[in-house]
Amino acid sequence: MKLERSILSTVLGATLACSSLYALPALADKANDTLNVAFAAEPEALDTYKIAGREGLILARHIYDGLLYKDLDSGEFKPALAESWQFIDPMTIEFKLRHGVKFHNGADFSADDVVTTLNTVIKPDYGTRYQISVDWIDHVEKLDDYSVRIHMAKPFAGAVEMLADALPIYPHAYFVEKGSAGMSAMPVGTGPYRLVEQTPGVRYVLERFEQHYSDSPKGQPAIKHIVARTIPEMNTQYAELMSGKLDWIWRIPPDQAAQLERRVKVVNAPIMRISYVNFASSANNSASPISNPLVRKAIIHAVNREQIARVFGGEASAVLNSACNPVQFGCEQDVARYEYDPEQARALLKEAGYPEGFELDMTFAAMPRPVAEVIAAELDKVGIRLKLNENQYAAAVQKWREGSVPALFSNWGSYGIGDVAFILSNFFGGGEDDQINDPEVAALLQAADTANDRELRQSNYSQALKKIADEAYWMPMYNFNINYGLSADLNFTPHPDEFARWWLASWK
Repeated sequence: MKLERSILSTVLGATLACSSLYALPALADKANDTLNVAFAAEPEALDTYKIAGREGLILARHIYDGLLYKDLDSGEFKPALAESWQFIDPMTIEFKLRHGVKFHNGADFSADDVVTTLNTVIKPDYGTRYQISVDWIDHVEKLDDYSVRIHMAKPFAGAVEMLADALPIYPHAYFVEKGSAGMSAMPVGTGPYRLVEQTPGVRYVLERFEQHYSDSPKGQPAIKHIVARTIPEMNTQYAELMSGKLDWIWRIPPDQAAQLERRVKVVNAPIMRISYVNFASSANNSASPISNPLVRKAIIHAVNREQIARVFGGEASAVLNSACNPVQFGCEQDVARYEYDPEQARALLKEAGYPEGFELDMTFAAMPRPVAEVIAAELDKVGIRLKLNENQYAAAVQKWREGSVPALFSNWGSYGIGDVAFILSNFFGGGEDDQINDPEVAALLQAADTANDRELRQSNYSQALKKIADEAYWMPMYNFNINYGLSADLNFTPHPDEFARWWLASWK
């Protein structure tokens, strides 16, 4: 581990030294009113409903608007394309829509756009990536040109959260004609920026939409142009940031951030995302040792999660005990805790009938290999010989859902939403990602997810989280934080949902 950190520091040090040879003044982009940003991962095609990664979703939120908007600074839900809304009954929400809104192609916004968009994306054959975002909608009804009702398929406490920018509205005529492929090839929204050029996965040029409606909760952007590029090599990003060719980068590892902050502005901010190891108690028809709760508890005791959090998560990261992020509503912290204790781990393995340990497969995805290797090394000390299988995220999830994976190490961002409804039911609510299948936990979550009473929700979530911890269904790891690298000329405020709000950015 020390060798790895030394290598990282050496490589970055060379980058810093070389960059000083061709450093340029960081004025050109500000002078041209163009914000230059970079991602390491390619953004997906810009149909929001089919995007999984934050990169594509960030771009999409600049192009599209939803019916509502959540101000994360105040926690307040604000009107966006809908100027007002109310629950007619527990299963029906009525919206009065905003007049005078234009789409980027000049079309006028109306109820037809809401009805067409939402009634299309809720259909299973549309292929919406996250069904939890739309499966609570039965259908949308047009009352008149500027009034609609959403009829819910089931009670869902997160409905308003999802309507706040996560479910954008598309122009109905264009959407009917072009479909998802058309929205990806040339997105058309009502957002504060319009897409004027793209090389998919490589480069995107956004321009401020001068006809963006005046009362938008996103406001009127201060910066005219945004150029987003995919630059997989982080050292290239660092060099371009220091030379003034880039104004914004993110997800800088802690080692590099410590080096970079000597030369550029580095901002660290907490996010909603957490890492975890999910145990499948029903894997391989319960023949796996992982089906024994004593074994699961032994695994957690054997892993020095505090050290892993400190080294790989950064100083702002902390070990988690509950299967959620502590900043989320309903994330009970008074649960069973498993401190680092290898001797206790060995005792539990002996009690479970595995005094000599055993072999175990662990699939990991969207997590650095060194972290998985440290977990494997820790478990090896108590006799558990871990076989690591690295997969792309989609492939790993597919194997997990098939029930062939006894342990999955990955991360979850809860869609950036500060409510445990967007994490617990996904893994423990009886759906395809639930390989625990505990009916008591699922029932508690069902009651919490469908209630409007916050105290009732909190009580049920608390009971569910205590049971999850008691049975060691999860090994919660640590919460994430992000290091951003910024131009000295840029005003930018990060938010915990991992959505960069460049429409709020400005030049100094």
